[in-house]
Amino acid sequence: MDDLEFRLYLKIDIVQLDLWIEQGWLIPETSGGQRQFRDADVARARLILDLMGNMGVNEAGVDIVMELVDELHGLRGTMGKLMTAIGKQERDVQRRVFESLEEIDRF
Repeated sequence: MDDLEFRLYLKIDIVQLDLWIEQGWLIPETSGGQRQFRDADVARARLILDLMGNMGVNEAGVDIVMELVDELHGLRGTMGKLMTAIGKQERDVQRRVFESLEEIDRF
């Protein structure tokens, strides 16, 4: 969705949106000089609105939460790659890896 659609959908103004982009909380794609927002951007913007509006979190707090969200996303990607790599191993290797993970999980 484009800039205007995004702002209208979320009921935010251009100043707010520009601040969120400047803070790095949203990173829209650019196509033909126009900002384009994805569903993930909508979800992030809703989170920002909830944090600031409903929970009274300040900008520093939002910054921390957004960094944690980004780290979690990165960890999910890494876990997916790890599972793919394990899946390419022989059955015996897979079994030993999963047994090792079960031991770690007990702590």
